[in-house]
Amino acid sequence: MNLLYDVLIEPFRTPFMARALLELVILGALAGTVGLLVLLRRLAFVTDTLTHTVFPGLVIGFLCTGEGGVFWGALAAGVVTAIILTLLTRRRRVTEDAALAILLTTFFAVGVVLVSRRSSYTADLTAFLFGRVLTVSETQILQTGIVTLVVVGALLLLRRPLLLRTFDAEGARAAGYHVDVLDLVTNVLVALVVVAAARAIGTVLVIALLIVPAATARALTDRLAPLIPLAALVGVLSGWLGLAASYEASIHHGLRLASGGTVVLVLVLTYLLAVTVPVLGRFVRRHAKPTIRLETP
Repeated sequence: MNLLYDVLIEPFRTPFMARALLELVILGALAGTVGLLVLLRRLAFVTDTLTHTVFPGLVIGFLCTGEGGVFWGALAAGVVTAIILTLLTRRRRVTEDAALAILLTTFFAVGVVLVSRRSSYTADLTAFLFGRVLTVSETQILQTGIVTLVVVGALLLLRRPLLLRTFDAEGARAAGYHVDVLDLVTNVLVALVVVAAARAIGTVLVIALLIVPAATARALTDRLAPLIPLAALVGVLSGWLGLAASYEASIHHGLRLASGGTVVLVLVLTYLLAVTVPVLGRFVRRHAKPTIRLETP
């Protein structure tokens, strides 16, 4: 018990570790929830594109007003990307994968060019791409909390049309819903999660936080109702364990491990356990309430 306390609890008595943990707990729950929508809609490439297109917004915000402008720059870039992506994919002459590739390469190249103009090019690029979760401030946590409230509120308000759009686009149209508007809402929600997570774990690692918890939950159950709490739980626990492992290795064993990367490795390990240990899936399915069953793609 003392060993578990020293590894899992003691590190978070320090303020910077406590702030990092709180940020990752919020992000894990948020990304796990939105990640389910991404998984069911098969929007992994869309998400990957958004994680790269917020990059120039991060850089422009930082260049204009310093640290205080990073969030707002990323937010503007994310929303603009979501709008452009939705408009491009409406045109039949532009396929979705082509539009995604164009947006990803263009925005990311702009970000690299801008950040390369600074003398501390390598350090700045590393921070933007891989984040600095241990330097999270109370302001960042507040911003993440606000984004979480907005995203969760939108999901609750639009849960019926979004679910109908996910499983039956033509049915959504027949029911009177504007599918293009629902697609725009989905893209904006994903962009908001990317923006909230970008400074903490970086634009490169956000994709793992959005996809892996939902994929892990999907591997454990084919019932719709438990997917959201399971995905959120996986995201939260992986953030906690990843931070604890990084701290333990760095402080007590002299092995420096990047916190964001360690969290992602824990996420992947959790997924591997879910798909290779059948008893976990049987346990979840046995205790899940009967509800809508998802077909395996």
